[in-house]
Amino acid sequence: MIRRQWGLVIFDIIILILAVAIALLLRFDGNVPERFINIAWTYSLPMAVMGVLIFRAFKMYNNLWRYASVDELLTVIAGVSIYCLVVYIIFRIIPDSLPRSIYVLQWFILVAFVGGSRFIIRAIDSLRRTRGTLEKHIDVLVIGAGSAGSMVIRELREHPELKRVPVAVLDEDENKWKTRIHSVPVLGGMNLLQETVDRLLISEIIIAIPSANEQNIRDIINQCKETGCRLRRLPGVYKILDGKVSINQIQDVKIEDLLGRPAVNLDSEGISSYVSGKIVLVTGAGGSIGSELCRQIAGFKPKLLVLLDIYENNMYELQLELERIYSDIPRQVLIGSVRDKVRIDQIFSTYRPDIVFHAAAHKHVPLMENSPGEAIKNNVFGTINVAEAASRYKSQRFVLISTDKAVNPTNVMGASKRVAELAIQHLNKNSDTEFVAVRFGNVLGSNGSVIPIFKRQIAAGGPVLVTHPEVTRFFMTIPEAVQLVIQASAMAKGGEIFVLDMGNPVKIVDLARDLIKLSGFKPDVDIPIEFIGLRPGEKLFEELHLGDESVDTTCHDKIFVLKNDCINDLQLYRQEVESLRATLLQSSNSEVVNVLKQVVPGFRPAANDDSQAADAFVPDIIKMD
Repeated sequence: MIRRQWGLVIFDIIILILAVAIALLLRFDGNVPERFINIAWTYSLPMAVMGVLIFRAFKMYNNLWRYASVDELLTVIAGVSIYCLVVYIIFRIIPDSLPRSIYVLQWFILVAFVGGSRFIIRAIDSLRRTRGTLEKHIDVLVIGAGSAGSMVIRELREHPELKRVPVAVLDEDENKWKTRIHSVPVLGGMNLLQETVDRLLISEIIIAIPSANEQNIRDIINQCKETGCRLRRLPGVYKILDGKVSINQIQDVKIEDLLGRPAVNLDSEGISSYVSGKIVLVTGAGGSIGSELCRQIAGFKPKLLVLLDIYENNMYELQLELERIYSDIPRQVLIGSVRDKVRIDQIFSTYRPDIVFHAAAHKHVPLMENSPGEAIKNNVFGTINVAEAASRYKSQRFVLISTDKAVNPTNVMGASKRVAELAIQHLNKNSDTEFVAVRFGNVLGSNGSVIPIFKRQIAAGGPVLVTHPEVTRFFMTIPEAVQLVIQASAMAKGGEIFVLDMGNPVKIVDLARDLIKLSGFKPDVDIPIEFIGLRPGEKLFEELHLGDESVDTTCHDKIFVLKNDCINDLQLYRQEVESLRATLLQSSNSEVVNVLKQVVPGFRPAANDDSQAADAFVPDIIKMD
């Protein structure tokens, strides 16, 4: 780098000296008067040194000229202009002088040679990089001929180590057709997509239209996914605040982009008044939903954010993230289990949380089928531990994160969450704390969810394993689910079960096929799909509310509230819960499931082989007051 800088300095000194001589030769058609030769000979070297100092002041020796652009050319013009002006002023002051036309000619000569030398450096570097890239590269098609597309092309060319060469651009704007962006042709509109991919042997498509709305992006992705190319995209324009594009911002197209939903409109003012200045406790804070709750709650500036989870690794990573992004938000990271009544009581007595978001739960359906006692300990009595502590220490509101699997459950996990819903409704009738539940379906990309599993199977070359060709599920993204949970909790008055608008159910096999296509493969050709049958406790489709639950709208178009007094006989319900508690102490899995059926009348469990699972036991489970 230093050697190149000194090379430019020496080159500029030579050019500054020659510029005067060339200007004189041009001015006098080669017959330069001797007195002007003497003046040039006397002053050329000192003026050249002065010129180098002026160029240095304009940082012309600090720029990376391999990335030279219009900005660098303007710097050269400014530096040369100041130099010529200073030289003209000096020669107006001293007795010796040159014709005024010499200074004008000198300006043009210096801009051409000084600027040209820099752009020659860029051209040489570009040729060297192109030669290295072409040895083994991926041909890229860019969708979008706007400023973002232009910057993507430039970024790819300036990073040859990526081995990606932009070879064509498509755009729906007819005015841009048959033009070129950094020498890359704009061939036409999206109707030429498949033809372009086939003819130019495109391997990767980058969607560079950050200003487009999500619906338009989904339409483009739906077209592109059929080409068999790997798909990548730029994030939305709101994420590119400085108007610049870097390689790090270009990301793979995710299944969320294809199944994405319109942005959630939040009552930020209402949520802020509800959360701001409050002590907020999040249980299960290290999980997918819990950690996103912490991130979003921190944005509303609580007085103190208390994070509780039993798994220390996730909590450590979350703590580092919050320290980096929300360093000004007071927080306390705690390790502990919701099963431990003493630990929970200690936490509540110490921190006295105003708002509790209870996200701690066992959630994996097949695992809970073989360990029903553990599901009940954690999901039922863990919930009761936290909820009773919230009531005892007079928290303002307790929010249970529930699931669509609690509706007409066919598995232990769903049934246990239904009991948790009933438990907080019971407590709501006998407490100053407002207890509510928020019920929603699957979230894309959560720990252990189908998307990461499919990705690993695709990366291994398949097969992608789907339980049943007709199985469907509701999906939403983690941020959307959490936004609506916080919004619903701000609207609550106590006793409600809120249901989130999950959109239309999605076939899992369609999800698998789309994910294979987004990865640049063809389903059932490159990556096979195999059907393995429903797992224990699974059903073909999920429901968001029971048949006897009426659904009412709220002030938010994506949040609904269920109207049904689910506990008609409080005394009977308490007896059933106590029976469930007693069963855990000494009974087999099948007996636990039988008692669970009494507590949740809609529970229709699949047959479970007791011989494959150990009996469940629980020490010192608390009693409901």
